[in-house]
Amino acid sequence: MPSFVRTHATEVSLLGVIIAICAVLSVTTANFFSLGNAFDLLNISSVNIIFAVGLLVVLIAGGIDISFAVAASVVQYGTAIALGWIGGGGWVSGLLIAGSIGVLLGAVNAFLIHRFRVISIVATISTFNIYFGLLMFFTKGVSIYDLPDWLTERVVLFEREMPDGTWIEITLPVLVMAICVIATWVLITRTTTGRQLYAFGDNPEGARRFGINIGAMQFIAFGWLGLMAGIGGLIQAHYAQEVVPNALYGRELDVLAAVVLGGARLGGGKGSVLGCVLGVLLISITQNGLNLMGVSPFAFKMIIGAIILVAITLSNTSIERLLPFLTQKGTGR
Repeated sequence: MPSFVRTHATEVSLLGVIIAICAVLSVTTANFFSLGNAFDLLNISSVNIIFAVGLLVVLIAGGIDISFAVAASVVQYGTAIALGWIGGGGWVSGLLIAGSIGVLLGAVNAFLIHRFRVISIVATISTFNIYFGLLMFFTKGVSIYDLPDWLTERVVLFEREMPDGTWIEITLPVLVMAICVIATWVLITRTTTGRQLYAFGDNPEGARRFGINIGAMQFIAFGWLGLMAGIGGLIQAHYAQEVVPNALYGRELDVLAAVVLGGARLGGGKGSVLGCVLGVLLISITQNGLNLMGVSPFAFKMIIGAIILVAITLSNTSIERLLPFLTQKGTGR
């Protein structure tokens, strides 16, 4: 057991914090501890989890990207326009278009970083403003409500009526999220490319000397995040049943906080899909609890800032220094 805790210290800690917060909220709020609220949290968190697993790959590779949420907004508009050109399309064509646009936008970031040796955070701050400025300029901030029926029709995978008359349900975003999570887990843990991404993020110079293609690593990492941004953007349009230019604006900080809180190191070479998902759920649970308690949404922004600060501090401090007992072998020794 101690070795398991050492290996999965971040995930175990996050799970413990989530359980503690849920216990407190179940006492302090009337509706938190219900199956309906839990299912709602899962449905609402799906898009952020899709974004988060994409960002995780970039952080593992030693980069950082804050433009993905705006890129997802660009994808929404681009996909809606393209679908109009082809007469409506369907889920297959929609995902292909959205994924392709997302990968292209991610590749732009990778090109700037690799070709011009621009620091990733500087490059993505630039593209963040460029993407959003172009989107608002060409759309004039006008939302799109005339979407294909297949995109706006709610797809319920599971539903059940509870004794109190309320309904619980799992919708399509949860299925898409699960596929993206599994695909990311396979990429980073079961492929040679995943091992190279970890190696590159942990020691770029050593990876270069070992023969790893640095350019390929950057294009794969940012391209994967672009793909997840594209899919997440389309799923957000499906969930909201509309395309709003600034609907995802600002979400990048929430997702970044969750991924870093989940154990991804800003310096690269570290991070897990499970920790990433738990980080997003912790943020969502905290926000949901504060809403049920009637706390101002501005307080949540302060909490997000504190979470980022604490997560970065912990990511630069070894778990053994924080929890000395974890290094002990056996009980009572």
